[in-house]
Amino acid sequence: MRIGKGLVVLLVLVFSATSAMAAGFRLPEAGAKAMGMGFAFTAQADDPSAIYFNPAGIMQLEGTNVMAGATFIRENGATFTGTTPVQATSISETQKDLNFIVPNAYFTRKVSSNFAYGVGIFTPFGLGQEYKDRNSSIFRNQITKIDLQTVVVNPTVAFKVNDVLMVGAGIDYMYGKAKLEKTGVINTALPGSSTPSKIFLLDLEGTGDAWAYNFGVLLKPAQNWKVGFSFRGPFTLEIREGDVKLTEITSTAIPALGGASAQAVFGGTSFNTKGSTKISMPATAALGVAYIKDRLTLEVDADWTGWHTYRSLIIDIKNNTALLPDSASTKDWKDVVALRIGAEYRVTDPLALRLGFAYDPTPVPAYSMDPSLPDATRLNYMVGAGYKYKNWTFDGSYFYVDKKDRTVSNQVSVSYPSYGTGFDGKWTGDAHLVAFDVGYKF
Repeated sequence: MRIGKGLVVLLVLVFSATSAMAAGFRLPEAGAKAMGMGFAFTAQADDPSAIYFNPAGIMQLEGTNVMAGATFIRENGATFTGTTPVQATSISETQKDLNFIVPNAYFTRKVSSNFAYGVGIFTPFGLGQEYKDRNSSIFRNQITKIDLQTVVVNPTVAFKVNDVLMVGAGIDYMYGKAKLEKTGVINTALPGSSTPSKIFLLDLEGTGDAWAYNFGVLLKPAQNWKVGFSFRGPFTLEIREGDVKLTEITSTAIPALGGASAQAVFGGTSFNTKGSTKISMPATAALGVAYIKDRLTLEVDADWTGWHTYRSLIIDIKNNTALLPDSASTKDWKDVVALRIGAEYRVTDPLALRLGFAYDPTPVPAYSMDPSLPDATRLNYMVGAGYKYKNWTFDGSYFYVDKKDRTVSNQVSVSYPSYGTGFDGKWTGDAHLVAFDVGYKF
């Protein structure tokens, strides 16, 4: 499926996600009905969002279906209390409160009793964090803002093999955009003392793309039971020739440079160059079992994310200098399995009520956690409702993210005149999400 670059750029502006609402920076917010059931939806997969949750499920949808909606995310800024390499005494700093809208859109068509196809647009990964003042933040030498946005276009086909087995598969094209801000900080005092001084502001921005694939299987072994399995392959988002801009380069003398200034190193008060990086986004898989009895549906899913591929993040800077070196940070994230439980009770034929819970462990080890994503294990609570009116469907849900408090001591100091990374302290935080989808069957 060919997509003009102009259209893809437009899609990434509209379908932008910058807040990780599953452990790591994964975003499962691809459908309001699924959210209301704790994202335990792999075995049901009975609305157009099946393209995301289990593509085999689109065989269950009669006729032509369209669905579109959005999730509003209110991410309350996490609070850190402790020390960093540029803040020797313990203080508290809170990230900015951030609001995001994460849209989704789907189209499906059942051509015959044995074949269906469709296309979905959604954002499976995203990350956004911002600290309140890039000039004074206690994390300013590590990061003051990060913004990772992705959009995936996923053409899909599905087949009915027999009365028990359905299968589906698709191709995934991702377009991504990344931004990063930090402050260049150096010790402008002599060895033995510490005076953190700003020498420049750094902004990095770039775009890239990637390809992957997905498939799913849906079984109906008995009248009241469904079993679903889905898999999504990993993405490697390559950002080539991103823009790296230095501004507000200072003229302060730096003893370690023999009294030369940052302006002397970069040839003025601003400096532009290029940078590149690769961001590994993991494969995912889910196994679900659903039980349907009269008006009640229950489902339990085990959802695996292969974060082991996210081993490091390397930023290669062209025309680098001692004050602007290449960046290499260890990640070493771990694979995790989330447990998702959901229930739906159809009060009347048009009206359904839903409830969900998910236990979502963090993949981030304490030794490599950094202020770009101070992650923690999450307890997720969801409620939702759906209503059918003629050919229309309306689904809404609410999702509360309870991030467990996490204390980490991984601060690393480096020799004069530079400063180190990490932090010693405690993080707290939570988030609220509201989703709404509208569907129509032709």
